[in-house]
Amino acid sequence: MNVENARRILQRDPNPHLFRQLALRSVSARNRIMLSPMCQYSATDGLANDWHYAHLAARAVGGAGIVCVEATHVEPRGRITGHCLGLWNDEQRDALARIAAFVAQQGAVPAIQIGHAGRKASVSRPWEGTLPLKEDAGGWTVIGPSDVPYAQGFPVPLAMDSETIAQVKEAFRMAARRARIAGFKILELHAGHGYLFHQFFAPVSNRRTDEYGGSLDNRARLLLETIDVVRTEWPLELPLFVRISLTDWVPGGWDIGEGLTLCRMLRARGDVDLIDCTSGGNDARQRIEIHPGYQVPLAERVRREVGIATGAVGLIGSPEMAEEVVANGRADLVILGRALLSNPHWPLHAANALKAKNVSWPVQYERSNIF
Repeated sequence: MNVENARRILQRDPNPHLFRQLALRSVSARNRIMLSPMCQYSATDGLANDWHYAHLAARAVGGAGIVCVEATHVEPRGRITGHCLGLWNDEQRDALARIAAFVAQQGAVPAIQIGHAGRKASVSRPWEGTLPLKEDAGGWTVIGPSDVPYAQGFPVPLAMDSETIAQVKEAFRMAARRARIAGFKILELHAGHGYLFHQFFAPVSNRRTDEYGGSLDNRARLLLETIDVVRTEWPLELPLFVRISLTDWVPGGWDIGEGLTLCRMLRARGDVDLIDCTSGGNDARQRIEIHPGYQVPLAERVRREVGIATGAVGLIGSPEMAEEVVANGRADLVILGRALLSNPHWPLHAANALKAKNVSWPVQYERSNIF
C-alpha cells in the first residue's frame, strides 16, 4: 500500500489509529492488530488439532484484525520440531480450513505463515530445551545453503544442490496452493529468525560460490525465486507478507543496511505488500538489548526509507504504545505475540482504553464489558 495513501486514510477516520481499517489489495482488516504467528509446538504429523483451533479462534473472537497461523512448514524436513504444523498434504490443508473458516466468521482476516527451518530444524520443543534431536530420538537430516551448523553441537547441514533447491521451491508452491484452497486471505513467507531464507541472506551461513552465494543479489535469489513460484498459486488480489530479520545483532553479520536493500528489492517487484520487521535468530552469538518496543525502529526505517507497508513487533504490550506506533507512522500494523497469548481479548480492552467507536464486543460476551 502506498504510504501517502495510507496517511490520507488515517487523517479521515476519527477513530484511534489502531482501530482504523487496513486495506491490502482485495482484503480489508478491521483494525491494525495482528496475532503474531507464534509456534505452539503441539501438532502430530503436522496436523492442526483442537489446541490450534481453540488458540486461534479465541484471538478472532477477541477482536484481532488479522489472525495468523504459526509457522507452517512446507515439507517434513523443514519443521523446527517434530510437533510443528505442516502443509505438505491435503489432510493438513483440511484441518486448517476449519480454522480459517471460523476466523473469517468472527470478522478477522485468516492468515498463515509458511516456512522452512533449514539448518535449524530437528530440535526439541522450547520447554524441552530446544536441543538438537538425535536420530534415535526422532531427529532427521537437516539442509542449508552450506555445510555450516547453527552452533556448536548442532548437526552439520547438507549443502543444498540444484535438485534440493528445486524441491524446496516446489514445496512452497504447493503449500501456497493449499493455503489458498483452505480459505486463507493473507500469506506470509518466513524469511527471518535464522530459518532457511535468512540462512541464504547471511554470509555467516551462506558460503556458496554459485548463483546463490556471494553478492546480495545471489543470496536473495532463493527468496525471490520462491516468491515467483508462490505467486503462480497465490492470486494477485490477495496480499503477500514477508517476515524478515533486518539484523543479526552481531558485528560483521547480516545488518540493517543489507536488510533495507533487500526490502527495496521486494518493493520494486510489486508483489509483496508488507514487511513483517523482526531481527536475530541466525547467529548464536547475538546480543540483543530487549525492552518494550525494541524492534519498532526497524519497521519505522523500512516504512520511511523504502516506502513499503510494515508490521512492527517486539514487546508491544499496552494500547497506548500500539497506538503511538501506528499514529506516528512508524508502522502500518502492530503484530502482537506475548500480549495476545496472555489476553486473547486484548484488542477489545484496547478499544475501550482508546475510546474506539467502531468496535463491538461479541454479543455473547457483552455482559462482561464492564471492566
